[in-house]
Amino acid sequence: QVQLVESGGGLVQPGGSLRLSCAASGSIFSINYMGWYRQAPGKERELVADITSGGSYNITNYADSVKGRFIISRDNALNTVYLQMNSLKPEDTAVYYCKAVVRTWTYGVGEYWGKGTLVTVSS
Repeated sequence: QVQLVESGGGLVQPGGSLRLSCAASGSIFSINYMGWYRQAPGKERELVADITSGGSYNITNYADSVKGRFIISRDNALNTVYLQMNSLKPEDTAVYYCKAVVRTWTYGVGEYWGKGTLVTVSS
C-alpha cells in the first residue's frame, strides 16, 4: 500500500537545529495531508505541525510550543514532507512520527503513519 519513512533524527545540543524528512512511497494517487507528531516519554502523542494541500495552495498549522522555531514544508514531486527544527529545547525531546492521508490507486483514502525517528535535545 503506502509506506512512510522518517529520517533526520539524532542528538543535538539545546539551541541547535535538525531537519526531519518523511518520504511516502507506494500506490499513491495523491496526498492531501502530511503532518509531524511527537511523543515524549510518559506523554500522549501530540501534533507538532501539519500541511494540507489542495490544488495550488498549502495550509500550514503549528503547535503553539513550536511556532516561530519549526517550519514544515513539502515537496509534492517527491511525496516528501520536511520539518526544519531550530532553537531546539530539551522539551522537544521525543519520538517524531510522520502521518499522511493518502488517496491510493487501489484502496481509496487511508491514514498512514511512519515508525518514528528519535530526537534528543541535551547538552
